[in-house]
Amino acid sequence: MQQRLYKTAVMVAHDLAATAAAVVLTFLFRFQGGMLDERLHALPLLLPPFLACAGFVYGRFRLYRTKWRFASLQDLAGIVRAASVLALALLVTDWVLVSSDLYGFYFFGKIAILLYWVLQIFLLGGTRLAFRYLKDTRSRQSSARAATVPTLLLGRGADLDVLIRAIEAGSVRKLAPRGILSPRADETGQFMRGVPVLGGFRDLERVVADLAAGGEPVRRLVAAPSALVPEAAPDDLLARARRLGLPLARVVGLGEGAQGPELAPLEIEDLLLRATVAIDRTRLEAFLTGRRVVVTGGGGSIGSEICLRAVAFGAAAVLVLDSSEPALHGILTHPAILAAEAAVTGVLADIRDRTRTHEVIAAFRPDYVLHAAALKQVPYLERDWQEGIKTNVFGSINVAEAAVAAGARALVMISTDKAIEPVSQLGVTKRFAEMVAQALDAEQSARPDPASPPPTRLIAVRFGNVLGSAGSVVPVFKAQIARGGPVTVTHPDMVRYFMTVREACDLVLTAASHADTEARAAAETERAAVYVLKMGQPVRIADLAARMIRLAGFEPGAEIEIAFTGARPGERLNEILFAREEPRVALPGIDGVMAARPVFADRARLDGWVAQLRDAVAAGDRAAAEAVFEAAVPHFRERHGQRPPGRATRAAVTIEADPSAGAAPAVIG
Repeated sequence: MQQRLYKTAVMVAHDLAATAAAVVLTFLFRFQGGMLDERLHALPLLLPPFLACAGFVYGRFRLYRTKWRFASLQDLAGIVRAASVLALALLVTDWVLVSSDLYGFYFFGKIAILLYWVLQIFLLGGTRLAFRYLKDTRSRQSSARAATVPTLLLGRGADLDVLIRAIEAGSVRKLAPRGILSPRADETGQFMRGVPVLGGFRDLERVVADLAAGGEPVRRLVAAPSALVPEAAPDDLLARARRLGLPLARVVGLGEGAQGPELAPLEIEDLLLRATVAIDRTRLEAFLTGRRVVVTGGGGSIGSEICLRAVAFGAAAVLVLDSSEPALHGILTHPAILAAEAAVTGVLADIRDRTRTHEVIAAFRPDYVLHAAALKQVPYLERDWQEGIKTNVFGSINVAEAAVAAGARALVMISTDKAIEPVSQLGVTKRFAEMVAQALDAEQSARPDPASPPPTRLIAVRFGNVLGSAGSVVPVFKAQIARGGPVTVTHPDMVRYFMTVREACDLVLTAASHADTEARAAAETERAAVYVLKMGQPVRIADLAARMIRLAGFEPGAEIEIAFTGARPGERLNEILFAREEPRVALPGIDGVMAARPVFADRARLDGWVAQLRDAVAAGDRAAAEAVFEAAVPHFRERHGQRPPGRATRAAVTIEADPSAGAAPAVIG
């Protein structure tokens, strides 16, 4: 802190000295003889109040918020504005207080004031730019000495400018850029921060050969996000890189709320999806900055990424709750967590333990609880059905009630697209947990007290298949391809939605921000309770397998076989995003996200069903448990071809809501 104050004092002293120099130089350049002597004689009276005014103006225009090492055009614009205000002040003073009407002459005059304005901008801005130039030159020299890997950069200028700056600053190490390949033909022949654009992606082999002939053999390719969009034909780029035997890395952290640009190996799954939805970083930073966040299941594939995103967007404190010691240790020792300014702590706890869960969450006093702890493998839950109920239902109830008791502003329950019209134990346990959360949310919203903190919002976020998460189909296919096949697909017509882990976690945070802001003020008929990412068109799993085989350099059927093994218990061919009876809600201003209003039973009915589930689990009576689920979620009967009661084939069992909950009658089905 003392060092920062010292540096600020030095900058202020420099600027005031530059201001005095600008005034003196103006007199010396503009006036001669007696006119110059008279003005220099008046300097002791003129300078002190003018310097005091200048210091105030510089502070108002925030000239000391940026280090000179990072001086930019925005800082230069601030200097121009500050110098303009001071010049205007001189003009007003000269014309009004020291005018020719009073003294017979102007002390400055318009030409002198214009000259002062130019000199002031030059002395303030020139010093900063010179300082930055010297620092940049030293960084380039240091990076050049440390650079040991001749590299080709792939992508458009805007992305690569950020990357090259990071290389020069030393945050991305060891790379020595020898050239750029751009998907835009009009950029060929240009230079980006001194690095030449040598051609397009189709010129890769020629450029690599030319550099090798010139004594600079390329050892690595680095692709910016713009090189991996479908229009850039990334499949062809990956194939060319593999034929040349060159490792291809991708840049992560460009405009994603991360700490800065980083390199990661390019995986096949990076090429499998549509372009990801652009997130509103400003919104998420405003939402999370200074907040306290609990993440249950924080050591898992989804939970750990939520922790990283919360830290990246400015959370003040993050509590990672997990029942797995290795998983908890893994996230707490992640480099981004160790380097974070946020206070990140971990606790071993099982959400099935109601007392422990309440104690931990109450002691932390969170603003937001992100509930990612769950059991989610369909075949295992079909077999070990009691465990799914204990974790996904009872555990979720424990977390939801603990969040409400602790006064959290919002709880986000991670759900699944399998919860819609469920046919599996995973889907029905998640749907039941959604209903409990929605009932609690309605109960909270019906009892607002203006004198007390805002009531807790409880919402659910539904995912499709998340690439890179535990049990995802892509790692399974990759392992099967590495063994030489066969790649196993359950059914030739199996279709799924896909998203990346980061995309899924940004959806969680976006949904939480909407639930805690716009949705609070919405009318009951427009109150969002379930959020789903717009995931584009679903993907046939058989097509996904064939494409992964080709990306690995093999021919499907000829070199690696695709084997169909039959649909597993609790698995359906097509996934859907909303149930037939769930009313949709518009989300103006939020791209890429859809929402629906709640559909749930009254609290008394839900409590009765929960009690029956506890008895069924204790007795090991699966039929009794499934009878509860069929009553609560009539669509669950359809897994055996049954139809719940109602109009035609639509499930439409209406249950009167508890009037004290303030909710409209809830339709279950």
